[in-house]
Amino acid sequence: MEGLIGKKLGMTQVFEESGRSIPVSVIEAGPCPVVQIKTVEKDGYGAIQIGFGSATKNKLTRPIEGHFKKAKVEPRRILKEVRVDAPDTYAVGQAINVKIFEGASKVHVSGFTKGRGYAGVTKKHGFKGGKETHGCKSHRVPGSVGNNSSPARVFKGKRLAGRMGNEQRTIQNLQVVQIDVENNLLFVRGAVPGANNGIVFIRKA
Repeated sequence: MEGLIGKKLGMTQVFEESGRSIPVSVIEAGPCPVVQIKTVEKDGYGAIQIGFGSATKNKLTRPIEGHFKKAKVEPRRILKEVRVDAPDTYAVGQAINVKIFEGASKVHVSGFTKGRGYAGVTKKHGFKGGKETHGCKSHRVPGSVGNNSSPARVFKGKRLAGRMGNEQRTIQNLQVVQIDVENNLLFVRGAVPGANNGIVFIRKA
């Protein structure tokens, strides 16, 4: 599983030769330096740890600062472990960029959706709500959710009010429309999770 950490820059459109417009999401993919290599012999599985985004040293803990110092890599804000079949082909400090997606027709993009804060059942689950007239006082409340004396509790999984959004989601099989190696940009068809400047993880489909 080859992948890169990136940042969603926003959405735009590109035009085909026929003149048809294609809505695309623009992602700044990498470059991501290799910070650590894990092998089957030493760690039990093969993986590489990659970083993305610059971080100021005064915001780092001493263990994390020492981790980057050992790898001789500038501190990065985001760290992610990526499983690979042949970790020996990578070297600590090696920069991985958007070139790894050349030849790939589709990718999977994971990210956190926009946070909507605390939401009621009408907004979160689309409940119809109560009557608006004739003395009704239950407009946007969920209604009765309790049970009888047995089991005398509310079942788990009941659709109730609560935090909405800010959940990890993956959009699969997004078509790669264009790759700009010089500026580390990846153009994929359609929308990807999260707000602009949100962190995403891209891997080959």
